[in-house]
Amino acid sequence: MTIQTAKLSDPAVRAFVTAVNAHDRAAFENLLTSDATMSDDGSDRDLADWVDREIFSSNGHMDVDRESNNGRDLIAGYRNDTWGEMRTRWHFEVEGGKISRFETGQA
Repeated sequence: MTIQTAKLSDPAVRAFVTAVNAHDRAAFENLLTSDATMSDDGSDRDLADWVDREIFSSNGHMDVDRESNNGRDLIAGYRNDTWGEMRTRWHFEVEGGKISRFETGQA
């Protein structure tokens, strides 16, 4: 069963999922620290390029199934127009209410 986004525990992670699902790039970018980083399947990626390709230009959407680590680790169904739907894991590092790093990959 999917967790309603509004009920996710960590405010920064909740805002991240909300921005992804609303396709709100400005809100998404405002959630990140100026030096934020990310990785996909264990490899660091260029954050701006990845976000554009995997989220915003391909209609990315997250349905969170489970959270742990005080809401900073998620298991979610993720879908976009490029890859279809897959089960994914997400880990977030939050500093001062902003996301400084996120890591994702297949679950």
